Amino acid sequence: MVVYQAVPLLLVVPEPHTGELLNKSFHRTCQGKAMMKVFCGRANPTTGAVEWLEEDENYDYHQEIARSCYADMLNDKDRNVKYFQGIRAAVSRVKARGEKAVILDIGTGTGLLSMMAVTAGADFCYAVEVFKPMANAAMKIVEKNGLSDKIKIINKHSTEVTVGPDGDMPCRANILITELFDTELIGEGALPSYEHAHRHLVQEGCEAVPQRARVYAQLVESERMWSWNKLFPIHIQTADGEKTVVPSPEMEDCPGSPSVYDIQLNQVPFKDFTALTDVVTMFSVDFSKQVSQAPTCFTVELEPIRSGRAQVVLSWWDIDMDPEGSITCTMAPYWVQETYEDLSWRDHWMQCVYFLPKEEPVLQGQSVNLTAFRDDYSIWYKLQKVRSKEATAEVAIESPVCRCQAHLLWNRPRFGELNDQARTAQYLRALKEVLKPNSVCLCISDGSLLPILACYLGAEQVFTLESSTISCSLMKKIFNANHLQDQIKIIEKHPESIISSDLGDKKVSLLVGEPFFSTSLLPWHNLYFWYARSAVASHLTSDVTILPQSASLHMMIVEFKDLWRIRSPCGTCEGFDVQIMDEMIKTSLDFRESREAEPHPLWEYPCKSLSDPLEVLTFDFRETVPERSVGKEGTVNLLRPGKSHGAVLWMEYNLTSTLSVSTGLVKLSDEKGYCQWVPHCKQAVYFLSTVSAPETVADHLSAAAYSISFNPKTGDVIMDFKLLS
Repeated sequence: MVVYQAVPLLLVVPEPHTGELLNKSFHRTCQGKAMMKVFCGRANPTTGAVEWLEEDENYDYHQEIARSCYADMLNDKDRNVKYFQGIRAAVSRVKARGEKAVILDIGTGTGLLSMMAVTAGADFCYAVEVFKPMANAAMKIVEKNGLSDKIKIINKHSTEVTVGPDGDMPCRANILITELFDTELIGEGALPSYEHAHRHLVQEGCEAVPQRARVYAQLVESERMWSWNKLFPIHIQTADGEKTVVPSPEMEDCPGSPSVYDIQLNQVPFKDFTALTDVVTMFSVDFSKQVSQAPTCFTVELEPIRSGRAQVVLSWWDIDMDPEGSITCTMAPYWVQETYEDLSWRDHWMQCVYFLPKEEPVLQGQSVNLTAFRDDYSIWYKLQKVRSKEATAEVAIESPVCRCQAHLLWNRPRFGELNDQARTAQYLRALKEVLKPNSVCLCISDGSLLPILACYLGAEQVFTLESSTISCSLMKKIFNANHLQDQIKIIEKHPESIISSDLGDKKVSLLVGEPFFSTSLLPWHNLYFWYARSAVASHLTSDVTILPQSASLHMMIVEFKDLWRIRSPCGTCEGFDVQIMDEMIKTSLDFRESREAEPHPLWEYPCKSLSDPLEVLTFDFRETVPERSVGKEGTVNLLRPGKSHGAVLWMEYNLTSTLSVSTGLVKLSDEKGYCQWVPHCKQAVYFLSTVSAPETVADHLSAAAYSISFNPKTGDVIMDFKLLS
């Protein structure tokens, strides 16, 4: 995956024939047709270089479509069926009153819900879609299904839609249909859109599909989830006895990041958390009435069902498609639903993990108040003791803000990685193996604790390279908390800018890294460590020890239980032809994305191995980055039956000749036959043709041919796969 950012760029370019200086983005003429190009700034996560690349003017559109969840939503059978049932019921209620059914569909996407409404008997539908390529696709889809005479696509934000004789709509609608929800329910701006629609676009007392939403919460204790939010003490056995790495006081008291952590909660085993309360309804929203986006809060009194440490609020929502609540679409996790088979898989809506500002002890039978605060786009929680009726409960609408800077530098998986005791133990064993009393150690990673480990294990001098202001500030606080501010020197520079005086005119005898860099998305992006190592080569001793000494790229062919659906064409959806949308997504994927792997945390997405894991490339950090590309071609046999959905790739780091850490596969299969993956890293997934074009795939596949290469100049890993009969 290539990470680009299109930026406004003012170029002063001489016109080829006239010599005039023109301010322009960048234009070319192709076969007599003017074609605009834009320069996109790319911060290369592997090489560290900032590059400017020429892109088609529609590049952003293609990225938006390729990485969208449209295919996932269209393949969400439960969602589609429930919406269709709710729409039919709403149209019937309006018709039963002798009224015309006039629909306003906000965020129409493919136009699917509008087509459902017209098929259900609606007289006319106004379908609003702000994303122009999507609005154009909706027009074509509606036309292809023969419904253009009753559906008008409006390419605007709903707050810009006008009503009146000369407006986008001649009159207000009496049925409001929306699908504006994200995992947190309100994160995509549902509340402002609903508020405006009720004030300006729909009749008072209109029908609404969905009719209402409810947000649920459950208070839990979970060491695993809490490790995604706080840095735990790390105990180290040294020659001088046990030492402990502690977080800074600011980290202990920090309320953390206010943003929700949305995950596939159904993949978290029940043993990883303890429910302290029953599930409660925190608040509900009636979409058929006036909605307010103004910040507010909702407090529910909870009686703990067991004593424990309240750390995390698990949350999800459901929506009723009708006033009676007989048609419900729920995001409830497995322990709430009656049978596991009732679960509907989806990736566009998941479940929420919220971290309390601090850990709070609760006692069974002793009531506490849980307060949900919300603004127009987000939700956060706070736990308080129940006060007397005369006392006024504390109300603070302001969203919590990270004060310690750790939550700005480290994401939730990174917290989990730093708290992984087994992983830390590997680094400790490796450091003990290579570190000498006279070692001059330089650490190159973002916000790593390795400098502290090296210092505690007896290195003569320790330097750490931190290229960002935030990481410098954070690490200073942590070093101060551990009384190491005089023993570890922070160098706030990029590797290529280091000079001898930065290192006290000493040569580095031990270069270490995890490697971890906050800009990395794909597993091989952390090869930036190799480029950094090459940049500081002149500051290393001739017999320098590099830790890790090498890395290897591994791959495996897998069958996904569900993840394949996000790239699978839909064809028809509830009887409507949406192949235009499939073709649109495929075109955008073919623009670049389909030829690249994409990052996914596979602990959330079960898959089965069809081949054995295979090492395909190695990278020797003891040498500098080579000038020539390295690659490998071959075939991997499919040893187990199943549908080959994708190739999964990950990195393994050889810390020493005998010790290693992996960012990918932990175990080929568990008791259900699914692979186990390192939970703190995203693995790379390359979707095969069985997903994007299943009709072209031959039966009885026996192997997969692969070609994988690494280009040192660009830092790109280029790959291609072909299934063989």
